[in-house]
Amino acid sequence: MEMFTNSFWALVPAIIAIALALITKEVYSSLFIGIVVGGLLYANFSPVATIEHVFVDGMIGQLSDPWNVGILIFLVILGAMVMLMNRAGGSAAFGRWASTHVKTKVGAQVATVALGVLIFIDDYFNCLTVGSVMRPVTDKHGISRAKLAYLIDATAAPVCIIAPISSWAAAVTGFVDGANGLDLFVRAIPYNFYAFLTIIMMLVLAYAKFDYGPMKLAEMNEYLQKSDKAKEEPHSAMTGAEDQPNPPVSPKGKVIHLVLPIVALIVCCVIGMIYTGGFFEGESFVVAFSNSDASVGLVYGSAVALILTVIFYLATRVLNFKECMNAIPEGFKSMVPAILILTFAWTLKAMTDSLGAADYVGSLVEAVADSHAIMSLLPAFVFLIGVLLAFATGTSWGTFGILIPIVAKAFGNNLDNELMIIAISACMAGAVCGDHCSPISDTTIMASAGAQCDHVQHVSTQLPYAITVAAVSLVAYVISGFIRSWYICMPIGIVLMIATLFAIKAVTAKKAAA
Repeated sequence: MEMFTNSFWALVPAIIAIALALITKEVYSSLFIGIVVGGLLYANFSPVATIEHVFVDGMIGQLSDPWNVGILIFLVILGAMVMLMNRAGGSAAFGRWASTHVKTKVGAQVATVALGVLIFIDDYFNCLTVGSVMRPVTDKHGISRAKLAYLIDATAAPVCIIAPISSWAAAVTGFVDGANGLDLFVRAIPYNFYAFLTIIMMLVLAYAKFDYGPMKLAEMNEYLQKSDKAKEEPHSAMTGAEDQPNPPVSPKGKVIHLVLPIVALIVCCVIGMIYTGGFFEGESFVVAFSNSDASVGLVYGSAVALILTVIFYLATRVLNFKECMNAIPEGFKSMVPAILILTFAWTLKAMTDSLGAADYVGSLVEAVADSHAIMSLLPAFVFLIGVLLAFATGTSWGTFGILIPIVAKAFGNNLDNELMIIAISACMAGAVCGDHCSPISDTTIMASAGAQCDHVQHVSTQLPYAITVAAVSLVAYVISGFIRSWYICMPIGIVLMIATLFAIKAVTAKKAAA
């Protein structure tokens, strides 16, 4: 086993799984093959030990982890709520209302981005809520499910990582010993180029009315389907959106039957999270968020919101009790594919963890941090390492959990050192970027589920967009390592981002005309 641990071999299972998913367009078998490869390497190719490690240490271990179980329960409850809102006619009513207020394709995209930015509490919550609310609107304006999935994904983790009151801020604050974690998080926000430039990119693409790469093809196909009055695109069973008869929808549904449950969900989830952080025991709101257990808090909040939604629908008589109860298992069924992909992704992460991926990457960063000759390039290097590690493991939290303590230690936890702040922000940005790109990231999986888009199509269409922002962000981190002022570096990054997009637009237009 020793020959495969704490080395590049630790990343091989994830690399195989990702490569197979992109090549075969089939995610279940790809993830499982990656898991088996990880088990074989860990067990030194012993068949019995491999089976034990894959199923006992891996799959059963991940499904018995309290955090993971909480996320799965939250997913199931969200699925039930979305199904209830659909059956009650709330989603259809909102679609009709939005069609009279959101009158253009640009408006639909900007509204999706705006809603994603507003729901900054948690990325899982963001993905499923924005998807269920905006799907009728984007469908109406001929926006492909792949584009919707990108907009959801790009306003999930990238927004949470620049929101001081979010489950992500709570996670980051615990990774720096001997320093005020929340203060560090806030000071790192202006240097999070990837997050801000992702938002800039979405707005430029919407207002400039262009796409490129696989996304352009997806948008063209959607336009052709809409023109041919074949609006419903074939979705993969990977997201639970397989073709099935439309469930009965209440004709009594109004916009309030969508809006009120969503508001209840947001309020209850916030209360649930601050409750787990000790808010009702005397802690301040910010401290309670910093100490919150997002997994448990989201379960509390979503469960209460589900009960309130059922009561509301019964009281307004849009659904009877039997119809409400029938919708709940249907909502569960719609989330089963996402749950299966998540389970495989978590198991694959367990394989790479057992092979020492964290220690291997940590040693690479420490080696560079010890070289004072290239300290000014450290933010760019940390950003790249963060991207690659998060892409290979599918976890941004795990990535900055590995890298932030190493970076902080290299600078002696000195918050007065601006380069340390930049490097830690680069670590968080890189982790979010890799998470955004990775097919095995839980946030990417949630975005596919929220948009009801084929998972591999979502990954392949958004990858060129994420790589474009990553390239510009890397340049910004190289510059910031020397200038060390976000007042100068952020405007440079924004100008570079806009210029890059218009250059791509000009090139694609030229190719189309040729």
